Amino acid sequence: MGRNPAVGRQGPAYHEAKLPAKPAKGGLTLKQVRSDSGRAETYRRTLRALGLRHYQHQIVVQDTPSIRGMIFKVRHLVQVTPGKEG
Repeated sequence: MGRNPAVGRQGPAYHEAKLPAKPAKGGLTLKQVRSDSGRAETYRRTLRALGLRHYQHQIVVQDTPSIRGMIFKVRHLVQVTPGKEG
């Protein structure tokens, strides 16, 4: 038996961050919404490389392909929104 489909808040698809399709001129705002406790060391290192230090920490980063790759790796731990221009 599988999980109850009525719940709807389970699995990686629910927790996955959605990246904007077009590069954002003002950068990307990242917020760590899930803890790195109990995660693989590579996830913790990636969060530190992005500049996220703890749960609920929020930063603005440039929108580059390497940053997008790092975000893709930890997309289940972060929330991504386009940064403000100006």
